[in-house]
Amino acid sequence: MQQSLDKSKAGASRISLATREAIWAYIFLAIPLIFFLFLRIWPAIQSFYLSLFSWHVDPAKREFQGLGYYLEMLREPRLHRALLNTLLYTVIIVPAQLALGLGIAMLLNTITRLRSLFRAIYFAPYVTPAAAVAWVWGWMYSVNFGIINTFLIDWSIFWEDRGITWLTIDPQPFLTSPKQALFAVAVVVIWQNLGFQVIIFLAGLQGIPRMYYEAARIDGASSWALFRNITLPLLNPVFVFSLVISTIASLQLFDQVVNINFTDQGGPLNSTLTIALYMYQEAFSRFRLGYAAAVTVLLFSLILIVTLIQLKLTSRRVDY
Repeated sequence: MQQSLDKSKAGASRISLATREAIWAYIFLAIPLIFFLFLRIWPAIQSFYLSLFSWHVDPAKREFQGLGYYLEMLREPRLHRALLNTLLYTVIIVPAQLALGLGIAMLLNTITRLRSLFRAIYFAPYVTPAAAVAWVWGWMYSVNFGIINTFLIDWSIFWEDRGITWLTIDPQPFLTSPKQALFAVAVVVIWQNLGFQVIIFLAGLQGIPRMYYEAARIDGASSWALFRNITLPLLNPVFVFSLVISTIASLQLFDQVVNINFTDQGGPLNSTLTIALYMYQEAFSRFRLGYAAAVTVLLFSLILIVTLIQLKLTSRRVDY
């Protein structure tokens, strides 16, 4: 009888302990959830609410607009240009970052000496403030005294002196040309964020068991077969993560566009204008906070839709 009572008490104690652990687990999970809801979801809801009204400091004087701002967005050519530019940035930046990041990571994965030094060198631009990076690149792109055009002039003089004129390159307008400005900004973004992709892919490569490669080499697999049948499939989770993160960052592009040519934000003929910059200008230059909130909702919806599509198309299960 005493043994039965002892077993009952032990069982109750174990159940109580498990319950306490579950309660504490839910508490610790609730803290970041509440933090996320407060800083992410609630502002999104407030932005949608604000987009239904014309802005006024006094809430009582705000006029209900309904879907008026959303209908205005359909007729706004400057917003359409910003949307097109944002999509072009994404199409250019994301594939370039993934391809270069994976290629450099594979090269770093083959070396053992000075690997940490190279990782630090590639990662340094990523942790550098975007404003500082944009200012330096803006100076480098300068038509009159930029280092890039100075190099092109010296290059042309060198070949002209030798009578080879077809190798000469004229100084380029870069940020002052509607045809070149967007690509010039995209190069800056790719260069700055490349280190992040390198570190992520390098971590993924180092997590692949070496025995897979050894077994494939014994069977006579080529380097391309190893890459296609082992590296790419096992890097799929890392690839999906990098793809989603870089896409979201590209759709929210703002800092580099604003600071690379501070006197002409948005570039010549709005050639570098993004949705985030357009929203900023409408809110804090024209003080149309209601309309800017509607643009925010548009950007949020665009990011959500693109992210869900990417996850659907690229996620797949890999069996080890």
